[in-house]
Formats: sequence, C-alpha cells, structure tokens
Amino acid sequence: MAGRPLNATAASLLGFLHEGPKTGWDLVTTAQERIGKFWSLTTSQVYRELAAMERDGLIEPGEKGPRDRKPYALTDAGREAFTEWIGREPGPENIRHPLLLTVAFAEHLPPERLAEMLAHYRAAHERQLAGYEDLLAHHDLPNYSAATVEFGIAYERAVLTWIESMDKRLANEG
Repeated sequence: MAGRPLNATAASLLGFLHEGPKTGWDLVTTAQERIGKFWSLTTSQVYRELAAMERDGLIEPGEKGPRDRKPYALTDAGREAFTEWIGREPGPENIRHPLLLTVAFAEHLPPERLAEMLAHYRAAHERQLAGYEDLLAHHDLPNYSAATVEFGIAYERAVLTWIESMDKRLANEG
C-alpha cells in the first residue's frame, strides 16, 4: 500500500469485497444495510475510498456493466491490508447522540418541549428495536453479523430504559 494507513471506511469496503466483486453502488447499499446503524458511510466517501484503494493496488476494477457501473474485486494486497487492519485494536468509541446534547442543556427548555422530544425519540427507538428483533428472528445471519444485531437490540433497550428514567425525572419536577 502506498504508505497510506487503511482507515475504517476503506477497511469496511474491503471486508465486503471478501464476499465477491461489488460495484460502488452495491457497496453503498451493503454498508447501509449491514453497518449503517453503527457506522456511517456516505456515497461520496465510498467512491473516494474506491478510487484511492484502486490507486493503491488494493482493489481492481472489472468490466463495466449496466449504467457504466464497474465491479471491484480484492487484490492480494487488499487482502493483506484488510488482514492487518482487522487485527489492530479498534480504538476508543465516541458517542454522538443529539438528544444527549439537548438534555445536557435541558434546563433552558420548557419541560413540555423536552417531553415531546423524548416521546419522538422513544417512538424512533421502539421502531428500531422492532426492526432489529425482526431481523434476528427472520433472517439467517452469519454468527458475527447476528452479534452486531444483538448489540443493537441491547442498545435500543438501554436507550428506552434511559428515556423512561427521563420521563420519571420530568414527572418529579412537575
């Protein structure tokens, strides 16, 4: 690799390419479906990384197909770079949760407005929990993919428990 360390976005694309050649569009779709709830990738990031990985010899393009889409395949160098990346420590996590930022300054909000926000988030997290539970119950997921969905279920339940505690906090203030 041309001296450029493999970043997590590029590594995830290489991980998906282990399943076989995929176009940029296929990779965007796969990423949104499989890791989009815990790792964000934009379409522009995917295409930027594909160009860089091709330049670095980690992937190679195939013949253009419909709509001028070309599939990319892993090279041996791409497999090696992925193997090196996947063996590293993942690094610290960073929580970015818009509701938590709002709650940090909630004393500047009318309690009714905070209650509305909490209700909105509760509904969204209940839908997400139902989606994860459905995914786990009705799809034959590979072992480690199932583990990430199980994390999603635990996370959604934890958020819903926290929202319930916020409801109680608001009720005690009124």
